[in-house]
Amino acid sequence: METERVDPRYATIDRASVAELATLMNEADASVPAAVRAALPQIVPAIEAVSRRMRGGGRLLYVGAGTPGRLGVLDASECPPTFSTPPELVRGLIAGGDAAMFTAQEGVEDDAEAGRAAVAAEGVGPADSVVGITASGRTPYVLAAIGEARARGALTVGVSCNAGTALSAAAEHGIEVVVGPEVVAGSTRLKAGTAQKLVLNMFSTITMVQLGKTYGNLMVDVSATNAKLRERAIRMVRTVTGASRERAEEALAASGMRVKLAILHLERGLDAEDAIARLAATGGRLRDVLEER
Repeated sequence: METERVDPRYATIDRASVAELATLMNEADASVPAAVRAALPQIVPAIEAVSRRMRGGGRLLYVGAGTPGRLGVLDASECPPTFSTPPELVRGLIAGGDAAMFTAQEGVEDDAEAGRAAVAAEGVGPADSVVGITASGRTPYVLAAIGEARARGALTVGVSCNAGTALSAAAEHGIEVVVGPEVVAGSTRLKAGTAQKLVLNMFSTITMVQLGKTYGNLMVDVSATNAKLRERAIRMVRTVTGASRERAEEALAASGMRVKLAILHLERGLDAEDAIARLAATGGRLRDVLEER
């Protein structure tokens, strides 16, 4: 496997200075975006398929062990504050459970039965999408989870960092981002982990854009739960409507700090009930409501 190969270029890193090693790592990391770009023909149809399921009310679940599992949990956990999604809409499942987020439990990745059980416990069904993540492409926990999800009719995607993997064969959509050997041989938290994070960024962000969670590049479904996000909400309302700060603050206060509702009140004179109904009719897409004639 490419992810296990020993690269002779890094054979003397234990003799390198900090500056030399930092440069080597930076050069290695710079190759990752190109590897992701090469996999776009696999990534795009997978995201399109996930988006279709989610528009129909399905969930997105990530499944992984070790670093890939943590990346899945990280990506899922950012969706509620960024896009105001319910916590159950995008979920991350990690081998070993919550404890594995903080303490490495390497043996759990070999527990295939636990992978099947995790998917079953989530009640995965035909409306859902399950994305398995593993650098090697052969982690038993992930393979079993994908097999269980597919048997239950869910859409399945496999993200790996080797070519011709068992995960790609098991999933309906195989995504192989081949980043080559690591600076520290076999340490796939490095380039492979970076590649996986970039791919998951695409999955969550693009599906949320497809679900109407942005207006242009503004996160108009943000949960304004702290001072920074409240200021962002005010700026977004002002950017879209041209309103004064005072009017933007008033509209947000009246809408319960919901940016879309505040914008529709200022732009279309809609009260909260009417705005919610109009958004529901357009699948949550603010632009469609604003452009209605």
